[in-house]
Amino acid sequence: MSKYQKVFLIDDDEIHNFLCESVIKNQQFAESVSSFLWAEEALDTLSKIVAENPEDFPEIIFLDINMPGMDGWEFIEEYRKLPEHLTQDCLLFVLSSAVDKNDITHAKNLLEVRDFFSKPLTSDILNIITEQHSVQ
Repeated sequence: MSKYQKVFLIDDDEIHNFLCESVIKNQQFAESVSSFLWAEEALDTLSKIVAENPEDFPEIIFLDINMPGMDGWEFIEEYRKLPEHLTQDCLLFVLSSAVDKNDITHAKNLLEVRDFFSKPLTSDILNIITEQHSVQ
């Protein structure tokens, strides 16, 4: 049985998203995984969910920082505008290959970000989330 209903992956690397989806499905971590190559597309989808089916808001979002167009920091700025009663129950994790200590520190200091993980997504990371960040 899956631990979560809905996970969003936001990363401009299609292969990385495929690998993340595989790890999530193999670990039976979530019932459904939606991948987005563009942060703007993910925000549009979240806005539609808010307007039409708030109960479908994802429980977990994995967000890359360095992306073309809207980057992860800009995504978070826009994410803050979504209804707090939905975002407060969503676990937002930065999942990035960024090794800049300033990026890691900045991410961990943002209220919306629960933690920073380095790519790739692994079963160990999913276990950490289950053990340390579960809101259930």
